[in-house]
Amino acid sequence: MDLRQHIESNPKIMFGKPVIKGTRIPVDIILEKLAHGHDIDSILTDYPTIKREDILACLFYASLQIRNEHIYAIAS
Repeated sequence: MDLRQHIESNPKIMFGKPVIKGTRIPVDIILEKLAHGHDIDSILTDYPTIKREDILACLFYASLQIRNEHIYAIAS
């Protein structure tokens, strides 16, 4: 998937937060809705300007962000 077709970050739009291309809808809002149990169809109803592929791109973007994250165990 070419994220550049779906996700953009521009300092003039939402202070540079990643958004769905051509909108002011931040990626994190879409991820939060999915995390709270909203399904793709309900998100598409809430945001009729986006497509299913945009939502899948948000998930892919998130996976890429944490792919190389270093995790350190914290002793309790």
